[in-house]
Amino acid sequence: MRKRTLSELAELCGATLEGDGDLPVRGPASLDEAGPEDISFLIEERHMARFEATRAGAVIVPRAFESPRDDLALLRSDEPNRAFSAVVLAFAEDFAGPDPEPGIHPTALVDATAVIGARTHVGPFCVIGPGARIGEDCVLHERVSVHDRAAVGDGTELHAGVVLRSRVRVGSRCALHPGVVVGADGFGYDPEPPTGWRKVPQCGGVAIGDDVEIGANTCIDRGRFGDTRIGNGVKIDNLVQIGHNCVVQDNALLCAQVGVAGSTTLGPWVVAGGGVGFNGHIHVGAGARVGGKGAVFHDLEGGVEYLGEPSRPRGEYLREITALRRLPELRTVVRQLEKRIAALEGGPE
Repeated sequence: MRKRTLSELAELCGATLEGDGDLPVRGPASLDEAGPEDISFLIEERHMARFEATRAGAVIVPRAFESPRDDLALLRSDEPNRAFSAVVLAFAEDFAGPDPEPGIHPTALVDATAVIGARTHVGPFCVIGPGARIGEDCVLHERVSVHDRAAVGDGTELHAGVVLRSRVRVGSRCALHPGVVVGADGFGYDPEPPTGWRKVPQCGGVAIGDDVEIGANTCIDRGRFGDTRIGNGVKIDNLVQIGHNCVVQDNALLCAQVGVAGSTTLGPWVVAGGGVGFNGHIHVGAGARVGGKGAVFHDLEGGVEYLGEPSRPRGEYLREITALRRLPELRTVVRQLEKRIAALEGGPE
């Protein structure tokens, strides 16, 4: 692994260096785990104890940060998180293997009617169905399945075990991580007593825009009719479920274990924390932010932060929680008042 000097890294991330510019750095690390040849970062002063104890050779900090240590090299930045990301990216090539070579692995099964773009890599045991189209400069890792009439845009990477079912369209420069399934049947059944449930046909597709990233084992169901749609720039974490005919608009961000029931629309720049559940057939406005474990049962106005179950505006939620914590105390006060009233009225306590 090639080491880099602090001067190189400071120039790379646009930071102001305080310390030995010739100090060799072997890579990024957390404050707790860093050694003398590692670089770390600090954003919030609540982690000051970790900063004071770190063995890192250098730390990226906010520009106005007042350091209690004079033995530690600092890279001062207006955006420490962004600067640290640039440093991590600089070392990323040392951790990743070489880029896969273009071509089709001998064990891959590619239908004669499929179209594979130039400089695309199709890995071991991939299956490409009839009429499928794979763009240029794509990477399909091992065991990827692209079913009939599915399409993948230029520069997209499909990791191991990804499944794109029929009529799924994935845009350019996307990344789908291991185990993602796009285009499975939506979940729909009609009761048919006394025999059981009758499956509702799911005949639509899925359309995914450009520059989308989808985390491992996430599932996006096909529409019952028409398409389930994922906009440009959307970022989806691991283990997310998006139901049939949902619309997730540009640049939305969904953290792990979010569930979106069918026919719900999430506006642009919506952010949902881990474990949030969205009811079906609702609309969440642009820029709304829903805190982790929230439950959304009705339409939400855009540009507002929501917390709780059911989710409501942050201020309202915090007032309710504050009042709830005082319930034992209030119960005692009420009992005392009841006794005083009873005594004043001459009745039994």
